[in-house]
Amino acid sequence: MNALGLSIDSVNRLRGWLDALAHVLDLAIRLHVANVFFKSGLTKIEDWDKTVFLFQEEYRVPWLPPEAAAFLGTFGEIFFPVLLALGLAGRFAAASLSVVNVVAVIGYWHVLGTNEAALAGHFYWGALLLVTLLHGPGKLSLDHWLWRWIGSRCGTSARQP
Repeated sequence: MNALGLSIDSVNRLRGWLDALAHVLDLAIRLHVANVFFKSGLTKIEDWDKTVFLFQEEYRVPWLPPEAAAFLGTFGEIFFPVLLALGLAGRFAAASLSVVNVVAVIGYWHVLGTNEAALAGHFYWGALLLVTLLHGPGKLSLDHWLWRWIGSRCGTSARQP
């Protein structure tokens, strides 16, 4: 084998390693974002009366009554992170958490608008959610394994949505 062939083989091996690391990064992104939102949801269920009070006085969700906003926000922060972490309906979970994130920014804008660091956190989480939304949850996800199983049952290679 000549030098060019060795170089091409080396590049291909490196690409294989980088592809494998990309799947680990997909998982790390999902777990990180899921952890942030899930912990936020847990703080809301620890003291429900305080949560409802905060939605009445502090979190100004313009389209919903405070009790409904508190319930839906808490549900979203508990349920969708579990889906995201598992990579089950990964794109749907990422889209749903993106909605939760945007509503949080809108409802808390009177504080976030003057706090660049807190606002940057929401943009950061939004960017990470966008990775999963556009790229999918990756090979280290239940979505990937379910679609492989479905494809094997149907005799096709079903593509992950």
